[in-house]
Amino acid sequence: MVDKSFLTWPFFEDRHRTLAAELDTWAAENLSSLDHGDTDATCRKLVAMLGRDGWLTHSAPDPANPGSIIDVRTLCLIRETLGRHDGLADFAFAMQGLGAGAISLFGSDAQRVAWLPRTRAGDAIAAFALSEPRSGSDVANIEMTATKDGDGYLLDGEKTWISNGGIADLYVVFARTGDAPGARGLSAFIVPGDSAGLEIVERIDVIAPHPLARLKFDGCRVPATAMIGASGQGFKIAMSVLDVFRSTVGAAALGFARRALGEALIRAANRELFGAPLAELQLVQGQLAEMAVDVDASALLIYRAAWTKDKGAPRVTREAAMAKLYATEAAQSVIDKAVQIHGGDGVRCGQIVESLYREIRALRIYEGASEVQKVVIARQALAEAAVDAKAAGGG
Repeated sequence: MVDKSFLTWPFFEDRHRTLAAELDTWAAENLSSLDHGDTDATCRKLVAMLGRDGWLTHSAPDPANPGSIIDVRTLCLIRETLGRHDGLADFAFAMQGLGAGAISLFGSDAQRVAWLPRTRAGDAIAAFALSEPRSGSDVANIEMTATKDGDGYLLDGEKTWISNGGIADLYVVFARTGDAPGARGLSAFIVPGDSAGLEIVERIDVIAPHPLARLKFDGCRVPATAMIGASGQGFKIAMSVLDVFRSTVGAAALGFARRALGEALIRAANRELFGAPLAELQLVQGQLAEMAVDVDASALLIYRAAWTKDKGAPRVTREAAMAKLYATEAAQSVIDKAVQIHGGDGVRCGQIVESLYREIRALRIYEGASEVQKVVIARQALAEAAVDAKAAGGG
C-alpha cells in the first residue's frame, strides 16, 4: 500500500519512473529475507549486490565518460526506495556515494580512474571521514593535522562516528594543513583502509546497527597525490559534497515514512477496536491524514532540491537544508504515529514499525543536525533579505 503517484510530478523524467519501478521490484526480490545478524557481513553483502546488479553506477559519475554527472533525483529515488524496503540497504548505497563524493566532484582524473570504477562496482567500500571527537557539525573546528613530509603528508589525529568505519577500503579524510586558520586551513585526502598508521580503535554500537567506528591516525603517511583538489580546499569540498547528498538523507527518511504510513493503513483497516476497524475512529483518521500530509510535503521539498541541483544550480544549500530538516523531523512524527496505531505490537522487537522507529532517529543528527539546518536556513534567508533591502535602498 505505497502511494507512487508522486512519480507523475514534473520533477521527474521517464527514466526516473522506469528506475523507480525496476528498483522496487529488485528490492522486493532481494531484500525481504536479508539476514541482519552480522551487520558488517550484511553491509559487505549489500554493497556487492548493489554493485553486481548495477545500482551503484548511479552513486558516482563514470570516469570513462567525461560527460557523466551525478543525478541527484536518481540518488533520492534510490534512497527512498531502498529505505522503504530495508534501512541497511539504504545505508550501504548512500555511503558509496557520500564516501566517494569528494573524488566524484573534485578528484583528479587519476583519482577517479583509480577508485570510482571500484566503488561503482561494489568492489571497494567507501567512507567519509569528517567528524571528530570535538568537531561534528562545526567542520571549521577540525583538529586532525596533515603535515608535509617530503613528497607526502603525515596524518595525525582522530575521526569518530565514521560510517563504514572498520570495513571501508578507502576513507576520504579531512585534515588541517595549516594554509590558513579555521575553515580555510583544511584539505582532503584519500586514505586506503589498510594504510600503516591507521587504526580502528573503537566500534560504535547504536540503536539501529550500522558499521560505525572511531579511527586513529598516528603518522599515517599518504603521498601528495592523495590530496583531493588543492591544499586549503577541504572545507569547500566537504560542503559541496554535503550539499549534493543532504537531500538524499531526507529521501531516506521519506522512504521510512512511506513504509510506516503503509503499515499504519494496513493496521487501521484490519485491527478491530470496540467492534469496528480502527480506521473508523476519527482520532485514527486524523493521525493518518497528518501522516499523509507530512509524507507529501517532504517529497515536494526533497525533489524540489534535487531537481534544482540537477537543472544546474551551483549550490542548493537552502533547498537541501529545508528538505533534510523537514523530511527527517516529519518522518520521526509519522513513524511515532505508526507505532501508536500498532499499540503494543509497535514496540515489539522485530516488527517493521519498531525497526523504523530505531532507524529514523539518527537521520535527525547526521550530515548536519536539525538545529544546524535551522541555522543554515535562517542565514540564507537573512542574506537574501539583506540583498533585497540593499537593492531597494539603491533604487
